[in-house]
Amino acid sequence: MAVSVLLIFIIGYLIGFLVHRKKEMAPACANTFIPKTDTVVMERGSAPVMDWSSVKKLYAEKLKTTNFDVTFNTLAASSHQAGSPGDDDLGNKIVKKFKDYGISTWTDEHFVKVQELSGTNKVTFNGETIQLEGFLSYSTPGTRTGAVLYAHYGSEGDFSLLRDKNIPMNGRVMLVRAGLLSFAEKVANAAKMNATAVLIYADQSDYASLGSTTELFGHVHLGTGDPYTPGFPSFNHTQFPPIESSGLPKIVAQTITAELATKILRQLGGPEMPTQWMSVAKLGGETDMITVEVNNVLKEKKITNVFGVIKGYVDADRYVVVGAQRDAWGPGFAKATVGTSVLLEMARSISEMKNSGFKLRRSIVFASWSAGEYGSIGATEWLEGYLSSLNMKAFSYVDLNGVVTGQHGFKVSASPLLHTLIQSALKEVNAPTRDGTSLLAQYGRNNIDSILEPMKMDSAAYPFLAFSGIPSLSFRFTSEHLTYPYFGTKLDTQEKLRATTSNQVSQFAVAAAHFAGHITLRLVHDHLLQLDLQKYTKIIRTNVFKINGKVAEVQRLRPQVLPKALTMQWLMSASGSYSRASINLASDIKNSDLEDVEMCRMINDRIMAVERNLLSPYVSPRDNPFRHILMGSGPHTLGALVDHLEAIKSDRPEADAELFRNQFALATWTIQGCANSVAGDIWALDNEV
Repeated sequence: MAVSVLLIFIIGYLIGFLVHRKKEMAPACANTFIPKTDTVVMERGSAPVMDWSSVKKLYAEKLKTTNFDVTFNTLAASSHQAGSPGDDDLGNKIVKKFKDYGISTWTDEHFVKVQELSGTNKVTFNGETIQLEGFLSYSTPGTRTGAVLYAHYGSEGDFSLLRDKNIPMNGRVMLVRAGLLSFAEKVANAAKMNATAVLIYADQSDYASLGSTTELFGHVHLGTGDPYTPGFPSFNHTQFPPIESSGLPKIVAQTITAELATKILRQLGGPEMPTQWMSVAKLGGETDMITVEVNNVLKEKKITNVFGVIKGYVDADRYVVVGAQRDAWGPGFAKATVGTSVLLEMARSISEMKNSGFKLRRSIVFASWSAGEYGSIGATEWLEGYLSSLNMKAFSYVDLNGVVTGQHGFKVSASPLLHTLIQSALKEVNAPTRDGTSLLAQYGRNNIDSILEPMKMDSAAYPFLAFSGIPSLSFRFTSEHLTYPYFGTKLDTQEKLRATTSNQVSQFAVAAAHFAGHITLRLVHDHLLQLDLQKYTKIIRTNVFKINGKVAEVQRLRPQVLPKALTMQWLMSASGSYSRASINLASDIKNSDLEDVEMCRMINDRIMAVERNLLSPYVSPRDNPFRHILMGSGPHTLGALVDHLEAIKSDRPEADAELFRNQFALATWTIQGCANSVAGDIWALDNEV
């Protein structure tokens, strides 16, 4: 036994000696894989992130007014119209900035059709011909002659007032003031009255700071994107048959100076102007003839959108998009330069936060759009090109166009899903001119309702919401009169904006970056997307209540047109299904383990489905691109159902009871389908219809 033990010891010693000698004799080659010496934290998929208070503090430390001053000077340009060398130069600067910040970049090219002025457009009145530099893109070109008729702001109410006075409008040249509505809406309203042309001017009572000789620029396409590729992208390889957007006007449209408008108004005869329009001039008689000549030409231009992405650590394939247009008719300082500067400073700040330990759960895409002045063409074409993936993965959009236009107010337009998050941001972000006072207290007196406003079609956030079903928002610091007078002119300069903000442009830009950053960071930081589904419950119920009242009224007055067989029970049940589904989702969240990444992803998928499933699946995006039944436009919306019932009640020519019943059924099932998507699993669907 002793000999055996000794033998085993000797054999073990010899093996150890040989192994040690082999290690010493091995060549000293560099390792192809160097194992990490840091302790690896085994998590359940969640990225190690800071608490929210630390995130806010770190982000605030990165934003400084001096940085904005430098960025303003870098991006300021006197000429950067869409597709021009100045536009391309700015795009290259943004790409370089993104790369300097360590952000991955890419570009997206589109070949779009825009109208530009060829020579000069002219107006001839009382034997005098005036040449004009301003123009409205997408006007019908040509020469039209007709009698002038003043139509105030060109709203539907203004034209109804003229119609009630039995004033002939067929073939007239409408003279309307800028403001309240977009140029496109004014022209569309005039076209409904069978007008032959529209002249738009900036009245001195609304735009005193412009001066009487300032030329106006804009577009009259009642929609967004390239109107010659409606519903599909304008890539160079697109091979669709030629088609035009239904939002293109069929009449001539042109801007004129306030000086020329005043000269025309003083010479008009005809009926007296309505007292509520507060003017001493006359409306215009049928002998006050005027000729409008528009020489716009259609051109194809290559535009380039520029992107940068900061990727998330958990759900990298889910992202919030933050965007700003960089093109403008002239200097476009308030319209484009400030928003693009906020975009770059947000990108820089959040990128630097990663070096301090901040990790995003989801990704952020920063986008610089081109051709925004022609109707958000860059943004819309991108949405059309990648819609199938974007509305599944992009869960929010924050628009930075025109975020600083004054200092006396603050306005936000957004999807109702974002209202709760917006209120949180308004409470936590300080006003730029008062230390310690929140935006909500300073501008809303602690009431968010006075800050919220409806989203307009000329906002780049609108196609994200109404076309793509992506919750979106836009916001701005405003002046007392809400409208910044220099948009659409060549007077939108840094000097003008400084005068409007008491030389505090940088301070307001920092506040804008704080607000947008709060929204963006909260959406990529928290386990669950901060989208409040129950906000739509009230909106759906309100619309159902209106439709119910109108249906009962029509059935009482015209039972032969809308029989009692048409019941509201189905629509009310669908509304109830959505309400129950949103409440049940809140309960599921309360009873779920939010540290479980897969569980969070499943819940977030249900949250993301809401806006997308409020797009009517029964409407062609080519014919009616804004398919959202609550926030969109067209006969498929709940608001249009109310209007249609009013037309049936009044027996107007456009009334069609059969069409109404069809739209009514499709809208009902759209709401029910949205409720089903919120419910999630097939066994959780509400089958009470």
